[in-house]
Amino acid sequence: MFDFRTSAVRDDEVFVTASLPLKTVIFGAAKRIFDILVSFTFLVPLLIAVSLVLVCLNPFFNQGPLLFAQVRMGRNCKPFVAYKFRSMVPADRVTRGANDPLEVDRITRLGHIIRKLRIDELPQAINVLRGDMSLIGPRPDYVHHARRFLRTVPGYRARHSVRPGISGLAQTEVGYVAGSEATRQKVQADLYYIRNSGFLLEAWVIWRTFIVIASRRGS
Repeated sequence: MFDFRTSAVRDDEVFVTASLPLKTVIFGAAKRIFDILVSFTFLVPLLIAVSLVLVCLNPFFNQGPLLFAQVRMGRNCKPFVAYKFRSMVPADRVTRGANDPLEVDRITRLGHIIRKLRIDELPQAINVLRGDMSLIGPRPDYVHHARRFLRTVPGYRARHSVRPGISGLAQTEVGYVAGSEATRQKVQADLYYIRNSGFLLEAWVIWRTFIVIASRRGS
């Protein structure tokens, strides 16, 4: 449905301008209000409920801390701490390189389930309320991987001109990616989203997110 190839940009191109069109300002304000309302009325209550369940199940199927915190690259390439329900065996430090595949051997039995259902992302409702993230936008990468992609992937800097999202067009249409080459595809989808952002595309991504969750296509 989407031709992401038309979203190619130069390494130094950004989408931040001194004077934004009125419709862009209105959409941005409405998007932020929607983020806060959905997070307060739906995601936070769900986060609390799921937390209580996981507190009971983790000692048996996912031993270790309930939450996982990781520094990721946010809007304007500024780092922030993103939160998730932990789905992997705890590690002292991140050893996976930017071009390495996902460490599936570290995913716990319970972790496989919460990743498939995408509920591992629920704690990022905290990030949305803090203004670090949006419900929809480019997914934030681990900051050390992101710094490498800034040097190797064309257009990667430009995708950080908006708040990163819990879900996004790249996640629903491209899927999970790892490595520089696959990240190029993700970047094209992210830039398409930024260039064509509006109420209809936002609604499409939200709908597609529900489809992905319902079909259990989580990684």
